[in-house]
Amino acid sequence: MLAKRENQSEDQLVEVQSLWTEYKKNRTSDIREKLIEHYMPLVKLVTGRISIGLPSHVDKDDLAGNGFFGLLEAIERYDITRGVKFETYAVARIRGAMIDSLRAQDWIPVTVRQKARQYEQVVSQLEHNFGRSAKDEEIAAAMGITLLQLHNLLNTISSCTIIPLDDYVKSETPSGVGANPTQYLEEEEVKAILAKTIDKLSEKERLVITLYYYEELTLKEISLILKLTEARISQLHTKAIFRLRGALSRAKASLL
Repeated sequence: MLAKRENQSEDQLVEVQSLWTEYKKNRTSDIREKLIEHYMPLVKLVTGRISIGLPSHVDKDDLAGNGFFGLLEAIERYDITRGVKFETYAVARIRGAMIDSLRAQDWIPVTVRQKARQYEQVVSQLEHNFGRSAKDEEIAAAMGITLLQLHNLLNTISSCTIIPLDDYVKSETPSGVGANPTQYLEEEEVKAILAKTIDKLSEKERLVITLYYYEELTLKEISLILKLTEARISQLHTKAIFRLRGALSRAKASLL
C-alpha cells in the first residue's frame, strides 16, 4: 500500500538507497536531514489515519510532532541489512509514538469511557441474542434513548476507537510464555473471527473497514469515495469497530 502511495521513480529509489548506504557509513547530520525530508510525508499519512474520530480538543499538530520523533527514532534504529522496507518499519514507529502520546495524555474522559463500555455491552448482547448485526433502532431501544441520541453518542465515543485494529488483536493474543491459553485467543482464531464478523457488517461499514485497514486510506479520502461526510465515515467506523470488538469479547468469554 505504501509503495503505491509513494509512487517513486526509479531514480528516486536509487537516490534514497544511496543515502541509506552513505548514512550507514557516516551518519552525518546533512544526510539525515535529507532522509527526514524524503520520509516526512509518512508522518502526514499516519496523522491522517490516526486522527479519525479524534475530538477537536486533541491538537493534530502535537500528534504530528510526536510522529516526527517516531520518524527520527526509526531513521536512527533502521538496519538496512535486514531487508525490511523502511516505510513499513517507520510507519509502525510513527504510529506507536503518536498512540503513546495519546495514552500518556489520558485524553478520553471517564464519562466517554463509560458510555463506550455501555454501548459495546449492549451491542454485544443484542447481537448474541439475534445472531446478526443489531440495527440502530434496536440498540437505541435497548439503551432507552432516541435514535438521534444514539447517533450523537456514536460521535462522542468515536475517540475510543482510535487504537488500530492490529494493536487490538495483539491485546487479545498470548503475550508471553506464561500466558494462560484460556484467557486469550490464538492469533489465527482472532483473524478468523474478525473476518467472519466483517462479512456480517452492513455494506457501508464493511467498505469503511476495508478502505481504512486494507487500502490504508484516510478519513477524508474515504469520505470522497463514498460521497459521505467525514463525520458520517467516523460514525460508521465506530459502529464497525465496536461490533468487531464485541465478537472478540464473546469468543473470549466462551473460553472462560
